[in-house]
Amino acid sequence: MANLIANRVEANNLPIKAILVPEVLKGYIFVEADGPHFVEEAIAGIKHVRSRVKGVVSFSEVERYVVIKPVIEELDTGDIVEIVGGPFKGMRARITRVERAKEEVTIELLEASFTLPITVHADYVKLVEKAR
Repeated sequence: MANLIANRVEANNLPIKAILVPEVLKGYIFVEADGPHFVEEAIAGIKHVRSRVKGVVSFSEVERYVVIKPVIEELDTGDIVEIVGGPFKGMRARITRVERAKEEVTIELLEASFTLPITVHADYVKLVEKAR
């Protein structure tokens, strides 16, 4: 959706300064522009764009979506993760140890027939379920 808006901005040479698509806020796109009529022109006629929320959003409200915190901060022992890179891509695993200084996690594959501890960088895992 944001790509469609960006393409329209480039094609029509609209003064749009930024387009932000936060992962945690599904269904919303923040558009920074000189005026609301430029945003209306950018989203007009695009399928699945239902409306524009009227008003101005301060940067302090949007800042939490812009500042990216490291993946390692969200991970704890016992969490279920999915491996997103490397030879075990797509497999699920349970975290057995977290090395915050090295940004590494030691995991055990859930789909393996025997438990084999594997140490991977935290960027290669995605949190699926928090430990209870």
